[in-house]
Amino acid sequence: MDGNADGYADGKANRQVTPGSERATVDRVNTDESLRPQSLMLTFLGDQVLGRDVCVSSGSVIDVFARAGIGEQATRSTLTRMVNRGLLRRQREGRRMYFGLTGHSSAVLRDGERRIWQTGAVNREWDGTWTLLGFSLPESWQRQRHDLRAKLTWSGFGPLFSGLWIAPGEVDVSLLVAELGLAAHVKIFRAHADTGMDIGAMIGETWDLVELAGYYEEFARRWQPWETRLPEPPLAALALRLRLQAEWLQVIRRDPRLPVRHLPDDWPAEQAEKTFRAVYDRLTPLAQDASERLLDLVPVRPDQA
Repeated sequence: MDGNADGYADGKANRQVTPGSERATVDRVNTDESLRPQSLMLTFLGDQVLGRDVCVSSGSVIDVFARAGIGEQATRSTLTRMVNRGLLRRQREGRRMYFGLTGHSSAVLRDGERRIWQTGAVNREWDGTWTLLGFSLPESWQRQRHDLRAKLTWSGFGPLFSGLWIAPGEVDVSLLVAELGLAAHVKIFRAHADTGMDIGAMIGETWDLVELAGYYEEFARRWQPWETRLPEPPLAALALRLRLQAEWLQVIRRDPRLPVRHLPDDWPAEQAEKTFRAVYDRLTPLAQDASERLLDLVPVRPDQA
């Protein structure tokens, strides 16, 4: 019989409650718009599990999340929901329960990894190509219209007109459209702007640049103090770096990566990205030491791979 009613036995028998000083360290950068536990979970797994063929114990996850200000019940509920959604899988080792990635979650995490470390926040390589998507849906299809607009926004599109959306570069949305069952109602084009068109003005009319710039400015304001500071105690570095990565990914996923040469001269994305990388590098040695001390990992069993 498991030691917990929900079937999760803690991976570390000597798991400790989060010290108040560690919680205070993380609380210094907490925002009014709190991160969802699932976002933190995906960031944590991308950082500690992705590409390593290992699973992490529930006790280790609960410990790290407590240090990041997330309660035990919320953490357990998040693990259960992600298993049910096919984002995590369980692997039992004796009385302990471990969690590993699925193919779906690995793909999601690799996309996030590319966005952070390869694509970056500043689009200097734009070749002038736009992807345009036009759609016409029956008036009664309110839910389908809402779902399509939400997914287009997530994919970097903005509404040029009510039924015509646009994104910089070549964006493949064929799978997105097929999943929504709207292929017969959508037309997709690649295009270039005509000579003399004011692209900067068009961008300003299509996307809320003030809101987008605000995300970058707030991120930089909140994290710049950590460019010259280290957490106390050192074990807090793992939770702090977890929040840093999750918040940065949240910011850049909101950004359609508009061509920087058509944005205001004081566009704050570059400075925010420098802050992210500087703080990440500063926290990493302590975070790696903390992960070695706190995390209970086991190899993925061949029958579970």
